[in-house]
Amino acid sequence: MILVTQSWDDGVLDDIRLMDILRRHGAKATFNLNPGIYRDERGFGWRFKDHDVYRLSSGDVKTLFGDFEVASHSVTHPRLEQLPREQVRQELVDSRRILEDWFQRPIPGFAYPFGSFNDTVKEELRAAGYVYARTVSNADHVFPPVDPMEFKVSTHVHGPAFWESFERAKAAGGVFYFWGHSYEIRNETMWSEFEAMIARLSADPDVRWVTNIELFQPSATPTLSQ
Repeated sequence: MILVTQSWDDGVLDDIRLMDILRRHGAKATFNLNPGIYRDERGFGWRFKDHDVYRLSSGDVKTLFGDFEVASHSVTHPRLEQLPREQVRQELVDSRRILEDWFQRPIPGFAYPFGSFNDTVKEELRAAGYVYARTVSNADHVFPPVDPMEFKVSTHVHGPAFWESFERAKAAGGVFYFWGHSYEIRNETMWSEFEAMIARLSADPDVRWVTNIELFQPSATPTLSQ
């Protein structure tokens, strides 16, 4: 058996299509959200290559992500290691507090904005009660991490060695962890390829989908997509 987990950053409009695919194939996921960036209405966020990225509304966020694990991505997505300690603390504590109010459940996970951090950020994460913090560094052995505040990944969703990394983790009977942003799936061809990838993983009898927190806390409440 191989445990497979995935996480997606930033909470944008493209997540709606991505979640539909995940639900269709019974795939679990963790979504890393910044509660301070959402407004009452959806709106343009930025342009990624040839694709316009739109932010969800705060109402969207509260209703769309309920059957997946939600983790904090800070309040406003800054480079945390560049902030004074007090601002780091505010970003970590307030984001968790807001998300727990929105979803009425514990929010024990974190993903570093821009994948960047330092010892001060890790200390503040521990003080705020977070269980893990995801990085964007690749490793063959991702779980259990040497330091839960440096939870590494197997590969990016578009990593050139995606399936080779999966097969190594499968041979070791370990955990395979991929991550990305839904806005990186920019056209119909890429969406078809992504769905085929999720379908292939779900069809593998040795694959068991899990969320990040289920790795750290096996008794965590299962998501609807189980």
